[in-house]
Amino acid sequence: MDKLTVRDFDPSGQRIFLRVDFNVPLEDGKVTDDSRIRASIPTIRYLLSRGARVVLASHLGRPDGKVQDGLRLRPVAERLTLLIRQNVPVTGDALGVGTEDAVKRLRPGEALLLENLRFHPEEEKDDPGFAAKLASYADIYVNDAFGTAHRAHASTVGVAKLLPAYAGLLMEREITMLSKLLEDPEKPFAAILGGAKVSDKIKVIDNLLTKVDLLVLGGGMANTFLLAQGKTIGKSLAEHDRVEDARRILADAEKKGVQIVLPVDVIVAKEVTRGTEYKTLLAEKIPASWHIVDIGKQSQALVASALEPVRTMFWNGPVGVFEIPVFGAGTRSIARLLADKADAGATVVIGGGDSVAAIQQQGLASKMTHISTGGGASLEFLEGRELPGIAVLLDRPKQSGREEAGEDEAVEAARRKREPSGAKA
Repeated sequence: MDKLTVRDFDPSGQRIFLRVDFNVPLEDGKVTDDSRIRASIPTIRYLLSRGARVVLASHLGRPDGKVQDGLRLRPVAERLTLLIRQNVPVTGDALGVGTEDAVKRLRPGEALLLENLRFHPEEEKDDPGFAAKLASYADIYVNDAFGTAHRAHASTVGVAKLLPAYAGLLMEREITMLSKLLEDPEKPFAAILGGAKVSDKIKVIDNLLTKVDLLVLGGGMANTFLLAQGKTIGKSLAEHDRVEDARRILADAEKKGVQIVLPVDVIVAKEVTRGTEYKTLLAEKIPASWHIVDIGKQSQALVASALEPVRTMFWNGPVGVFEIPVFGAGTRSIARLLADKADAGATVVIGGGDSVAAIQQQGLASKMTHISTGGGASLEFLEGRELPGIAVLLDRPKQSGREEAGEDEAVEAARRKREPSGAKA
């Protein structure tokens, strides 16, 4: 999946529509986690330092096509301004005369941020007219929002069909790292999957079973596999309608020679709340009124032993009720284990909000090989699915004898496909 990137054109003086993922948590009008903003900065700085005029575009939350003051992007623009030490104003709307004027006034090396794209219902519908209006702001399209690449929206697909479309530096790294997991991982290769539902990850597991040597399962989804093994799980979260899928996966793994590690001991609680009574039991026969809320120390040791020889690891999803600190010990132990593996030279890729949170809370992010910014997008990528926001970007032309031909040929091909309505503002 070799796509052209921002390195493959000269941005000087060009107007760039840069799709970023600024879908960050807010509290009392302030950004509480700016990791996604920080992830976009290399591409923003790359373009600005080369004299581009950058029109940033993002969604925030789920306003359902209506203006919601609590989901305006002004706090995001303020944080970005601090991070890059350059003023980034935000428009009052993604469309309109005022926005058009603001775009026209942009000078080389300046950026502005469009207001929340999802205030317009046309964004999620990939409306051609809405896409054409957005495309009219720019000469070139760059997508650096991997977290939205699995969505066929106006700003991720529609605009890219109207302008020469390139990958940003973050998008490039996401594609490179996740492609390596599927195509050329250093062996042995292990995947650690957790979270609440096995139904969300069945297709991922099916595809990974053709790639991995070891599969570690935890969290609520592991309970469904315990049921498939004939064990009782009390009142624990599970998907009883997916037990047959779990049995099939266990049988398929055995046929393929893939080792599956499930919890051997668990933390169980009277209620899934703070301050409740809890204890450790073997993962065999959980009392009817108790809930499995984490993996136990024997399970942690088993995971550590199984991962000892592994050279490539992908982790998505907590192995316990991570949002309650006392039930997050198993998840935190895996985070520390993977940090140690990365320190020892293994490739460690992290995806999924709670997995990333466990890494960040312990100050381990810098140790990991790659932390993916796309939870759902990274899972769909690992299913082997084509993501529409990536598929629409320009492919790198195969060498035709002229070493410098790639850029000229790609840009010319893109401009030929561009509709008149996608012309400059």
